[in-house]
Amino acid sequence: MHQFFVENTDIAEQTVMIAGADVNHIKNVLRMKAGEEIRVSSRDGKSYFCEISEVGAAGVKARILYEDVQGTELASPVYLFQGLPKGDKMELIVQKAVELGAAAVIPVAMKNCVVKLDEKKAAARRDRWQGIAESAAKQAKRSTIPQVMELMDLKQALRFAADLDVKLAPYEKEHGMETARGAVEALRPGESVGILIGPEGGFSPEEILMAREAGFVCISLGRRILRTETAGLALLSVLMYQIECGWRE
Repeated sequence: MHQFFVENTDIAEQTVMIAGADVNHIKNVLRMKAGEEIRVSSRDGKSYFCEISEVGAAGVKARILYEDVQGTELASPVYLFQGLPKGDKMELIVQKAVELGAAAVIPVAMKNCVVKLDEKKAAARRDRWQGIAESAAKQAKRSTIPQVMELMDLKQALRFAADLDVKLAPYEKEHGMETARGAVEALRPGESVGILIGPEGGFSPEEILMAREAGFVCISLGRRILRTETAGLALLSVLMYQIECGWRE
């Protein structure tokens, strides 16, 4: 079943109107017809199972069958603060983070980042990353489209993370899994989580000190050294499991 996102104003009591680029996709790429079922989510995160009733040149009209009350979002929002990687690795990170349930991805410029982006290049990259986030959200049947935030430096990122309930920073110099296990198992429904991932060159000593002072708990992800594009996704996978089936009454 295909997923589409619409504005809140496009949803009436019993119908949904889909406009914009999705109309061409439905009509000419997917070649969908009246009677086929789709899933539609509004910008405020409400989702509905619908049946297409009309495919027109200017819009697609669908009848609401029922609301998806359970939805597909994690009960705890997880924010991925990703040290800016080189090449197209950020595209993979954004795509997979969205699939795993991240609430937002925040690119962070750090001392050991190979890539240095000026304001214009950063804005262009962000537009592309946001497009990837939207595509991944559709594929994963997300109820919302996670936001890729503007590029921040570490001080800005730490300020942004100040009010998060749980803050974790995988760090290659940490040893043993006890701290990681304790932090994950202590997570309660609804608590927000921040994951801080260093770039290819890792955190500098000054950066890891800043993170600790800002309330981030440094943890190990095992005895192997993970690449920057792997570390955040590995921890996101563990958190997804804990949030969705790890809690016990």
